[in-house]
Amino acid sequence: MNKPPNSMAPNSAVTVGNVVFDNNAALALIAGPCQFESRQHAFDMAGALKELTGKLGIGLVYKTSYDKANRTSLSATRGAGMEAALPVFDELRKEFSLPVLTDVHTEEQCAIVAPHVDVLQIPAFLSRQTDMLVAAARTGKVINVKKGQFLAPWDMKNVVAKITGSGNPNVLTTERGASFGYNTLVSDMRALPIMAEIGAPVIFDATHSVQQPGGQGGSSGGERRFVETLARAAVAVGVAGVFIETHQDPDNSTSSDGPNMVPLKDMPALLERLMAFDRIAKGH
Repeated sequence: MNKPPNSMAPNSAVTVGNVVFDNNAALALIAGPCQFESRQHAFDMAGALKELTGKLGIGLVYKTSYDKANRTSLSATRGAGMEAALPVFDELRKEFSLPVLTDVHTEEQCAIVAPHVDVLQIPAFLSRQTDMLVAAARTGKVINVKKGQFLAPWDMKNVVAKITGSGNPNVLTTERGASFGYNTLVSDMRALPIMAEIGAPVIFDATHSVQQPGGQGGSSGGERRFVETLARAAVAVGVAGVFIETHQDPDNSTSSDGPNMVPLKDMPALLERLMAFDRIAKGH
């Protein structure tokens, strides 16, 4: 795949804390609840995931969002907010020695949030917003960009070039499905090797790929039962990491992504299977 002119090449291996994302290395994990609900909930989830991934030997970046701005309706829950969440992110990083990832939604938020996290995530709907990408890149943090539901996989080369062209080669690209008719997404596994040709590590978002945008009228629905199906397929193709939202009780969570999140109790078996697929795919 031809790279845009005057673009710095993205790093093929991106290190976040003690976690390495590399399309040819062992699978890594980005996981956590959709939204930051409270300090106690964050500590419970981070502690449980740290213990689990430590036992399995898989690298973990803890994910949670202080605000989910891209909601279906005005009444949808969005999270506890920046003021409540950022100090807790600092505590999580110190207490568990875990790198933390969160979303940003405006240019201004990038510089404010960056000191408190290890990865800034650009939501799919904002993946073509040049000023957002440049502002995020200039923080020097690792940038994870969700591929817009409206983009072809080869279009991500221009997204990556906006970040690397701003002086930051540490970028991850995440596939989370493409719009398919109304209230539906489809995951094209061809997108994974196509995106890998850009040179940056590729992540597969197994939970948002089963989302049904706006599928419940005032909120998004989802088909959780297909999370493992798609995750297994993606890992068999070969990816640097998987992105999985999880919660102790997703059906009674305050998050609008409850229908997609994997129950925490199901994560050990799921991860063990994905790691086995990864070893076969990469010959490790």
